Amino acid sequence: MRSLALFFCLASLALAQKKYDGPKPSKQDVVFLLHAGNLVSTEVAVAKEEKRKDDRAYIVDGAASSAKTPLAEPIFLIDAKTVQVDRLQLYKLDVKNGKREVVFPPANKRKKDSPRPLHLSMKRLGEGIYRLEANEYLQNGEYALTPEGSDQVFLFQVY
Repeated sequence: MRSLALFFCLASLALAQKKYDGPKPSKQDVVFLLHAGNLVSTEVAVAKEEKRKDDRAYIVDGAASSAKTPLAEPIFLIDAKTVQVDRLQLYKLDVKNGKREVVFPPANKRKKDSPRPLHLSMKRLGEGIYRLEANEYLQNGEYALTPEGSDQVFLFQVY
């Protein structure tokens, strides 16, 4: 009798969960910006690592991303197959000499103004589909989402 009651409780919980019926990314493992009901693909690239004295710079060609958003706290969707969504980090990029870059000092010499990942929240919407939100105000400029430990970047611009 108890197991039957437990079964019905679990079954009713499963039915009570809403299935995600919003826009779905057209490609797997690509981050999309959510604009109302429309999805805009971020620019996908691989950052080049460059040594500078003791620092490490990660550089992407081009001064501006083709993916743009007016939202200061953008929302992203991803249909993740191989990208580890829980390892995605958001960084602001500097534009220098027509390229976008972020420079990290060595771990033992961290400075107060060293780049730090910006806050993101993550919510699973369905099978492999995740919603990410910037949890802090992003100033106008160039940004990159990147899986920690990877050179793959998903680039966008806040204007």
